[in-house]
Amino acid sequence: MAGSNKHNGKPPRIHITTLGCAKNVYDSEILMGQLKARKAELVDSPEEADVVIINTCGFIHLAKQESVDAILEAEQLKKQDPSKKIVVCGCLSQRYARELRRELPAVDAFFGTEDYQNILKFLNFPDDTPPEYLFEQRYLTTRSHYAYLKISEGCNHTCAFCAIPLMRGRHRSRPISQVVAEARMLAERGVKELILVAQDTTFYGVDLYQKPRIVDLLEELEQIEGLVWIRLHYLYPTTVPDELIAFMARSSRVVPYLDMPIQHITDRMLAIMKRGGSSRRIREIFELARQRIPDVTLRTTLIVGHPGETDADFQALKAFVQEMEFDRLGVFTYSHEENTAAYAMEDLPEALKEARYQEIMELQREISFRKNREWIGQTVAVMIDEVDPENRLAFGRTRGDSPEIDNEVILEDIPGDLAGGQIRQVTIVDASEYELYGHVERLNSS
Repeated sequence: MAGSNKHNGKPPRIHITTLGCAKNVYDSEILMGQLKARKAELVDSPEEADVVIINTCGFIHLAKQESVDAILEAEQLKKQDPSKKIVVCGCLSQRYARELRRELPAVDAFFGTEDYQNILKFLNFPDDTPPEYLFEQRYLTTRSHYAYLKISEGCNHTCAFCAIPLMRGRHRSRPISQVVAEARMLAERGVKELILVAQDTTFYGVDLYQKPRIVDLLEELEQIEGLVWIRLHYLYPTTVPDELIAFMARSSRVVPYLDMPIQHITDRMLAIMKRGGSSRRIREIFELARQRIPDVTLRTTLIVGHPGETDADFQALKAFVQEMEFDRLGVFTYSHEENTAAYAMEDLPEALKEARYQEIMELQREISFRKNREWIGQTVAVMIDEVDPENRLAFGRTRGDSPEIDNEVILEDIPGDLAGGQIRQVTIVDASEYELYGHVERLNSS
């Protein structure tokens, strides 16, 4: 069933709901740019749209449920207005297209990940932009001073719990020249913080250049005028080169932020999870980072309740969290996903998973509170994200905080010259588990 690019003689009003990770945000922004270039009107809510596009996540059960709920809400709107069209794309659609078509007949079309051109065709728009030039018309949905930049797609790892390779395919790097061209375009638009994302950032370049090229890419990006902070997400423990840490230590623009999801720490669980590597190597990377980069922020994510996790494994993980005192930590309870290696194993009781989750999170809250209190009295550089002049409030982040997922700096009694995108010196006066409170230093008027 084909769509229409007209509604009562006018270009269609289109709303895109984006669910899931930063890579989905990037995909939606590419699609939005193509739609805007073809004179479609992007609207803020599905209620006012002629076409509702839902970019889904299919990573774990909760994400899948959120995606299905968003589709069901769109179906309710379509009952009120049968002319409204629903388009579903992204990871959930890539993985379960056949089942979704059967269960959700009100949806007009299903597409996979990065299926921009077929979506344009369905909406009767020309799909005449070559894939390598799609980024040139990208429409940013983040705050104007930071942007995500996807440097590769897919993943070659076969982690037992993970269905991402089923949805995103094998690892595919974008050429250095293309990534640099997009970064330069973003800087010219006023982006000051670039956040590099991929399924495995440190594997970047192996498929194209037969060796990792992440440091080479960073050297190129560092030369771009206007970029102030460059941040890396999703480093995979078995592919982190020591030279990356050395480069981060000497770089003036790559922020000292090591985001390396380890999922677990015992060799036994790393083997069961099919993670590769070892507990020893994980420790070496974190220790090297702290040794070479004294102000480094260490961030990781863990999975508790994975099939095969014994109480001894969990206690070892908890002890490791206590020992390492991570600056930022995310925890997931294991989600039993079809067509993964772990799906054949016996799932642990949900109550046990939840109890282990709460134990780790409580421990991390104590660590985070203590570490945040150490900031009191210090003056630090803060990226200003949002300003509320009416209430004389502002919100920002340190170099150790990525937007949406990490800590926040709350600023009170702000000066009148404060604006989003500025990097200002802030004196920290108070702290809680996940927030710092500070006062902005006045600019020297001389």
